[in-house]
Amino acid sequence: MMTPNTYDAEPIPEAARIEVDRMLQSGDLFRYTAPQDAPVTLLEREFADLLGSKYALAVSSCSASLFLALKALGLPRDARVLIPAFTFAAVPSSVIHADCLPVLCEVGNNYRIDIKDFEAKLKQDISAVIISHMRGHTSDMDAIMALCTDHNIPVIEDAAHSLGTTWNGKNIGTIGKVGCFSFQSYKMVNAGEGGIMITDDPDIIARAVIMSGAYEHNWAKHFTGPDVALEAAFARWQNQLPLYNLRLNNLSAAIIRPQLPELARRVRDGRANHDHVAARLNRSPWMQVPENLPPEQRAPDSIQFNLVDMSEDETRAFAAQAADLGVKVQVFGLSTDNARAFWNWRFIPGEVPELPRTKAMLMRACDTRLPARLTRPELDAIAEALIQAAETVMREPARAYGT
Repeated sequence: MMTPNTYDAEPIPEAARIEVDRMLQSGDLFRYTAPQDAPVTLLEREFADLLGSKYALAVSSCSASLFLALKALGLPRDARVLIPAFTFAAVPSSVIHADCLPVLCEVGNNYRIDIKDFEAKLKQDISAVIISHMRGHTSDMDAIMALCTDHNIPVIEDAAHSLGTTWNGKNIGTIGKVGCFSFQSYKMVNAGEGGIMITDDPDIIARAVIMSGAYEHNWAKHFTGPDVALEAAFARWQNQLPLYNLRLNNLSAAIIRPQLPELARRVRDGRANHDHVAARLNRSPWMQVPENLPPEQRAPDSIQFNLVDMSEDETRAFAAQAADLGVKVQVFGLSTDNARAFWNWRFIPGEVPELPRTKAMLMRACDTRLPARLTRPELDAIAEALIQAAETVMREPARAYGT
C-alpha cells in the first residue's frame, strides 16, 4: 500500500459550513458586533466548560495567548521566564514580545524537562515559568508545580499540542495558572489559525480580555452570566492597559465550535494510532519511542522517536530514505533552520546557551505526523516505511554512511 498523505485534516463538519454561509450572507464577522452571544463568546464558554475551567479567551493564535498570559501576570520589564529548550520558536518569541527574557532548561531523551536542571534554574531570579508540553509530551507536572508553588512562581502551560491530554485525570492546561491552546491546522481542532487561553483567575482573564482588544466596554460582551469578581476586575482595569488587538473572528469560531464534540473521538483514535505504530517501531533495533510517564494520558496526532546508534550521516540518510518511501521525517536538530532547535533562536539576547542533553536529543529525535483519521493499513504502511528505511541505511555495507 502507498503511504498516505498525512498533512490533510479531517473535513470540517457540515454545521460549520452552514453557519459560515449564514455569516457570509450577513457580513457579521466581528466578535463585538452582536450585543451578546457572538460565536466567539459561545466558543469561549463551551471551551471553558469542556476543559473544566472558569474562563476562556479566544485569540488569533496560541502565540498570542502566551503573550497575553505573560502580560496579564504584570511581570516587570526584563523579567526572567523559564522555558524548556525543546519547544517551538513561538514560545521564546512570546517571552520577547512581552518584554521579558527567556531562560532555557535542559530536556531529556524522553522529550520532557530535566527536573534537576529545572530546579537549579528556578532559583536564578525566575519570575514565571512556561511549560511546553511539546508534541503532547507532558513533563512531571507534580514535581514542577510543587517546585513553583514553593518559590511562588506562576506557571503558564503551553498546551498547543495537548488538547485532550490528561495528567492524573486532570486536563492539561488547567494545572497551571493559565493554559494556552492552538487551533492551527495540524492540531486536534483545526481552524487554520487561532488560539485560546483558559484560567480560573478573574483578574488575569480581565486583563487579557482588555489587552486582546476589548476597547471601550466591549469586555461586557464576554459575560455569559453574572460574575461579581469578573465585573469588578474589568472595572478595575478599564483604560489602564494597552490594546494589542489579537481577537479571534466569528468565522474561525464557527469552524471550531462543531469540532469540539469530535474531540473525544479524535483523542481516542489518535492515541490508538500512536500506540500501534510505536509498538512496531520499538521492535526495530534502530528506533525507540519513549514511554509515557505513568500519570499521563496523551492525545497525540504525531509520533516522535529516537534513532539508536546512528551517526549524523546515517541519520540524514535515514530521513532521505524514508522520504523516498513516502514518509516525511523531521529530525529536529538536522532539519535546516528548524524552529524547534534552540540554537536557531538568535533573537534571544546573549550567547547561545550550552545545553548538551537537549542538543544530543535533538540530533537524533524524529517527528512524523499521524493524524487521527488514518486507517490501520495506512498506519502499517507508515511504520513499514520507517522500519525499511532504517534497515536499508544500517544494513551492511550501507553503514559506510557513517565512515
